[in-house]
Amino acid sequence: KPAKRLSSESNSHEGASAGEISALEEAFRKFAVHGDTRATGKEMHGKNWSKLCKDCHVIDGKNVTTTDVDIVFSKIKGKSVRTITFEQFKEALQELSKKRFKGKSDEEALQEMYKLIEGKGPVISGVTKTVASPTVSRLTDTSKFTGSHKERFDASGKGKGRAGREDLVDNSGYVSGYKHAGTYDHKVQGNK
Repeated sequence: KPAKRLSSESNSHEGASAGEISALEEAFRKFAVHGDTRATGKEMHGKNWSKLCKDCHVIDGKNVTTTDVDIVFSKIKGKSVRTITFEQFKEALQELSKKRFKGKSDEEALQEMYKLIEGKGPVISGVTKTVASPTVSRLTDTSKFTGSHKERFDASGKGKGRAGREDLVDNSGYVSGYKHAGTYDHKVQGNK
């Protein structure tokens, strides 16, 4: 009977440990797939590793700089690969935590490090907002355009594309701007 209890206990323990790493692993996965449509979330390349370190404030500019982060990444990944796995990721954090939380024991430093990252995702920064400034709106108001530029837009201000940019060659044989273009045949037939 105790054997049975032991197996159920180990199952519940596995559940717990999976729960513990999930917040960290979840953050790892979110950053690992960021900006890469083919990524599986199993490994992370250097660009996303440094993004994670920036977004989660692992880089503090004093103890840990972008250079430190890059060095740790190069040190931990294999020679011929460009990515790190979750296990290597934890190793890298271990390395950096010693620098980031200098006065603390390795274990404490690592826990603090995990706290910075757990449950975080990539910060989408630098989304350009369009500025409605009077200058810009004046410059983009097509109704005020003159010369050849005005030919490029129809009345609603929508661009005409190629027709507005290039002189499409008129092969009708008439002088450009001739009012009665295309009426020749009617005249001739009318006279018969």
